[in-house]
Parts: sequence; structure tokens; C-alpha cells
Amino acid sequence: MRTVEPAWHEFAANLLFTEHGLAPFFAADSRIKAGAGSQKGEFVHDGEQWEVTLYYQESGLVHPGPQTPAGTDFGLDELREYRLQVDRKGGRSLAGFNAHIAPRWEGMEAERDDGSRIEIPVPDGFGEGINVRLKGSNVDAKRYLPLLRAAAEAVGINDWYFGEPHQFSNIQDGERYVRLQDDRSGPVHGRDGPIAQLGHLLENDRDGYRKVVQNDRDEQGRNVPGYYHTVTLGPKRVREAFPDHTFPREIKHYKSREAESMEKSHPLAHPKVGASYQVNRWDDTLRWSDLEEMERQLDQTLLSVLADAGVQVHDGPDGPFMGDPVWSPENVERPDDWLYGLDLTHIRQEQESVVIRTIEDGGFSPIQWDALTRLIADGGEVSPKQIAEEDGWHPDAVRKALRKMEDLLEREYGSVALRSPFIAELVYDRIQAAQESVRDAVGTFAKAVEAGKRGLDETTSAFVAWAAKHDVDVADEREAKMRLRFDGMDPNDVHEDKPAVVSRLRKGFKLWKEAGRDVAKFREADVLWGDGSQAKAGQYLPL
Repeated sequence: MRTVEPAWHEFAANLLFTEHGLAPFFAADSRIKAGAGSQKGEFVHDGEQWEVTLYYQESGLVHPGPQTPAGTDFGLDELREYRLQVDRKGGRSLAGFNAHIAPRWEGMEAERDDGSRIEIPVPDGFGEGINVRLKGSNVDAKRYLPLLRAAAEAVGINDWYFGEPHQFSNIQDGERYVRLQDDRSGPVHGRDGPIAQLGHLLENDRDGYRKVVQNDRDEQGRNVPGYYHTVTLGPKRVREAFPDHTFPREIKHYKSREAESMEKSHPLAHPKVGASYQVNRWDDTLRWSDLEEMERQLDQTLLSVLADAGVQVHDGPDGPFMGDPVWSPENVERPDDWLYGLDLTHIRQEQESVVIRTIEDGGFSPIQWDALTRLIADGGEVSPKQIAEEDGWHPDAVRKALRKMEDLLEREYGSVALRSPFIAELVYDRIQAAQESVRDAVGTFAKAVEAGKRGLDETTSAFVAWAAKHDVDVADEREAKMRLRFDGMDPNDVHEDKPAVVSRLRKGFKLWKEAGRDVAKFREADVLWGDGSQAKAGQYLPL
């Protein structure tokens, strides 16, 4: 199959180099001094012209003294840190990066503003070397390392100092994107589109990883559909939609701040759709060696979301894509099964069935009702102990009750939460319905008591209670016509193979007869159904 090839947007990584110890750091210091504070240079890479500036900044690192802990002569009166600013030439370049070069050794410390010190951790067995913090945009991530080497060489630092990164080099940020024509992107950011649905169906209601943003107003307060829509998924939720994927990510549809003011012919008037790595959403790490796998997962996420929204994923004469100053839509060949079918409808149905099955398996006990009400109403994490203490149950009884509805819940670290906002909504509806039933039961009881006060016998009171329960409007016997209203019922569902429906009417008929009332009057009563139609009660009753 063919798909468009997304482009890299934002990117950040920490590259560690230990092969030459502190030599590259000392080389940067030497070149800064030789250039009276900075160095400039130019180079060509893959046919493109680039320019680079080497400069320095003050450092909060603690000076090691004459020697580092490993015994290396330091020989610098002042400890500074160095930066390489690298930009592609040509007009107002949008492609470039900054490389922050800092020394690293075991036992290194940094000094805070208040004078206290903290240790800067390095991997076990690291020894001495440098950390290069890369941060850039609109550069192919696979080009950062060769561009770093070429930039260093252009300002007089040996490129072989930046050979193979240490195995603990890690990726901190990265986004892949495509740009869509504005009038083709609505299904992506729509209220029932994949961005909203992924957050609604997959995210835990309380686990701290939920982030869904749907903002259609720009900074000037103008209504701009699709201005900034995002969903963030933690690694567990990612695997629900993409089973062989690993790291947390954000999926977003967004427009530039100037989009509304631009002519529609301008590329930046059209939105981006991107997928990016979210380093703060898990406890694991993407290594530099994971770069290709990271690209695969982001591209599959991005293009699968587009496909789910019905957007064509390959470019062509009537393609949905819009090129911009740094990206041109070009197709590449992929395996036939490369795209994921998100099947969000299946996930929705699965979660609905979990709620329905739990209820049909005996409903909820009083403890379970209390626990669910607490989970929906409380804004933070809830523990079984809290539920027990606040609702007056024994902790063991609460834990047992929670185990019986584990399909609805996420339980970890002594806390419990509903699996998703969608499940929360379904459970909320059930709780509301239950509360309404309680109110109806109270009203039914009151009407039965009132009937008793009027001197009606027990059987008559029973019929009044039945009528109140089913919202049946029964006129006084002196009235010519009796009405039986069944709100919410479809008349087409009332026939012999629907005994649950017919039985309600027949139950009322039985109570009416037991009360000694006029049987013919009941048979001639008008049954009013939820759609406004009506029929005679007798057609549903036995002869």
C-alpha cells in the first residue's frame, strides 16, 4: 500500500559521548577563546547550505578544582557551557537546532540559587564525557548526528569527537506531522472524530494520564474550528488501540496563530495533524537506538487516525494534503497490513457490554452503589479505605465488592478508578435511573397510603400502587373513559412474544379485578404508548 510520508517537526534528545572523555568540551573552550567569545562557520550537507555559531553560557555546575574526581587535569579557571546554533540557510529558515554541550563526570554537582548543591546523575560506569542536548525543529531526526558532526568541524572542533553515542543516550521529544487542507480536516477534530473518541473511550478516569483538549478559539478570541484539539494517551491506553506500540503519545490537530488572518492559498492557513512522544507520561526511556522504532509508531498512529476519520492517506491529484515550506507530500510504499484499524466502535460496544453484563449478573449491591457513586463524584484518586471510612462500610466488605465489578475498574497502588470516562457516563446513567426509581417507589408508596386513608381496601391500594409505579393515569370511575399511559414503550413491541411488556398490563388487570372493579371498563380503557399512539387494553388481555 502507499501512504504519504510524514515529516519531523519538534525533536529533542540527550546524546552522551564518552570515547574521548572531556576532550570535546576542552576543544569548545579553546575555540571560544580563539574567537574572542564565539565562532561562526558554514557547511554543505546533502546539497543544502547550513550556517553555525559556537557561543558560550554561564554554568551552574560546581567547578571540580585542579582535577576531576577521575584525576583529569581540569585547567580552566572558569567552568562554562557551550552551544552550537545550526540553521539551514535560505530566506527565513524554519529548519535548525541548538546543541548544548556540557561536561559530565561521576560525582558532578550543580549549585542552586540558594547556594545548596545537588548531584548531577550519570550512568553507572560512565566515567567522564559530555552531554549534548539537542533541540530542534523541521529536521529529519536521522540527520541530527551527521549535522552535529559537520557543524562542529565548521567551527574548528574535530567531528570524530561525536562518534557513536553512549548506549544511555535518550530521546526527550519528537513529533511527526502532515498538513491537511482546511476543508478536509473536519472529521479528524470533530466531536465524534478519532481524537475525541480516543480520549473518551481509552483514558482512565482518574490515573493522571488523561488529557483531552478541544479548543476552537484562538488567542484573539475568534472562533477557529479545529484550532487546538489534542488527546494524550499513556502507554497502557496506547496498547489498547495499538497493541504492539509502547510509549505514551499525544495526537493533535492544530493551526498556527496567524491562520485565520491568512489567505487560503497560504500553506500556514491550513492545519497540521501530528503525533508526538510524551516523555513525562511514563517511567521508561526511549534510547537513541530506538529512533527508527519511534518513527514507525508515530507514523502508524498518525496515519491510522487519519484513516479512521475517512481521510485519504496517500497523496494524489485530489489528495487532502497541503505542502508547506519544510514538507512536501510524497508517497512511500508500506506493507499491506501496516495501518491499524482503530475500531473505536468495537471498543465502545465492549465497554457498554461490560456495564450491562455487570448489572444483569445481579445488579449492584448497596456497597457497590456507594463505591460507584463515590468514584463518579470524587475529583481525585479514591482508595477502598476511603470508601469504607466515608460511607461506613467495613474495608474487607468494600474490597470484596470492588472485586466483583473489576471489569469496570482500574485498581493499582491502593487506589481505584473507573476504566474510562465512557464507562463513567454509563454507570452515572444507571445511578441516575436508580435514584429516579427510588423517587418513584416513594411516590408509589405515598399514593398507596393515601388510598388506604380514603378507606380503600388492600387490593384497591395495590392497584393504585401499580398505577403510580407505571405512570398510569386512571380517571375516576364516574368518568366515561379510563386511560392507561405507558410512557417510553413502543406499541410495536407489545405482542405475545414480548411477555415482559405485556405482563405489566396484565398485572394491572389482575389487581383491578381483585379490587372488585368493573372488568369491562378496564378492557375498554385506552392504552397510550410513548409515541403518542393508542389502543384498547382488551387486545392485550386474555379472554
